[in-house]
Formats: sequence, structure tokens, C-alpha cells
Amino acid sequence: MRNVIRNIELADTSLVLNGGLNTLELLVIRHGQSEADLLGRHEGRADFALTDLGIIQAQHLADWVSCNYPPDYIISSTLKRASMTAEILSNTIGVNVDYDDALMEFNNGLLAGQTHEEARVKYPIPEGGKKPHESYYEQESMIEFRTRAEAVLSRIIHEYPSDKRIAIISHGGMINMLFRSFMSLPMHTEYGIYNGDTAIHLWVIDGNKRYIKFLNSREHLVTLE
Repeated sequence: MRNVIRNIELADTSLVLNGGLNTLELLVIRHGQSEADLLGRHEGRADFALTDLGIIQAQHLADWVSCNYPPDYIISSTLKRASMTAEILSNTIGVNVDYDDALMEFNNGLLAGQTHEEARVKYPIPEGGKKPHESYYEQESMIEFRTRAEAVLSRIIHEYPSDKRIAIISHGGMINMLFRSFMSLPMHTEYGIYNGDTAIHLWVIDGNKRYIKFLNSREHLVTLE
């Protein structure tokens, strides 16, 4: 059974961090509810917009982030559900969005936009399971997906100032792959992180050390649930 890390917090990072000098904070955020969530369709590269609720979730997210962890930079996937979330955050805090195709969700090829039942019938899992190096139904392979996550994370870490807070707006699958890259976990691991609508994660790089401050925070949605 796959282990999913839902809500955790590193209780006292003040004891280990160097007070902000060369401390990079990555505020990793999943987009709000999308139309595909209501339609029961595979999303991936299918470019569905946020629902009305998703827009409200994104505004609650933006208000909470503005008060608690305002970023110096915002980087977003170009898919609508992420870019709409990023734009709401941008308008709230007054920071422009840098768009990056590499933050898009897993390229699920022919499954994009299909209902879950259609996909089960038309595109079954190959006998013996999926192999990491192979592409199925015009999807990217898992090795290609991990490589993309490694590359975009490395680019963000090295091309942005090392003493700032960067908001990254992306998708559940990509956030899990970024997490594995950040923590140097194997590509195939029994551990993953849960990503609810507008879930917020805070990861910290302090010199050559890496810390998780919290995962899957959704306290900004308490009044909506």
C-alpha cells in the first residue's frame, strides 16, 4: 500500500535555520478545484479551468498567503487551472507571475479529457504493469517525468535569489515528483504527499541542507468546508 503524507510540520525550524541568510523558501501550491474534478475526467494535460468554487478557494489561498507567507516571486504552470490560481495570488499580493511549461502536470497523452470509465476500457494498464522507461498511449514515461521535475527544480533553485521566498503553482502529480526530487527520493517510492485543492507546502533550503516546514496546509479553507 502506498504511504501518503498528509499534514505534517517540522516543529522548530528556528533551531536549525541560519536566520534567513541564504535561506530559500519554496511555497509549493496546488491549484484550486477544476471542472474536470466535477466531470470525473482524467486531467493531466487536458486544459480545464477552475470552477466557481475553485476561484473562491484560490482567493482564500491568496488572502492567507498574503498575510502569512507572501512570496517574492511566483512561478506557475501554464495550464489554466494553475495559471488562474497564480493570477489570483498575483493580483492579491502585487507580484508578477513567471510561467513555465515544465511545471505542467504529467503528460497523460490519450487519457487527457477521458472519463475514468472510458480510459479503463480504451487504455488499460499493460500486462505486467508500466515500465519506467516506456511511454504508453502517447504519455511521457516516468523517467521523463522525473527528469522534467529535476530540471525545473534545479533551474528554480539556481536561477532565483537564494534568500527569497518563491511560490510555485502546479499540480498534484508534479508536486509529488518535485517533492521526490527535493528530498532525493527514488523515482519509485512508497511515499507521497497528499494535495487537496489549493494545498500549500513549505520547503526550505538552508545552504546544503533541506527541510520540510509543513505539508498540505489548507487552513485557509476552513470556512468553506
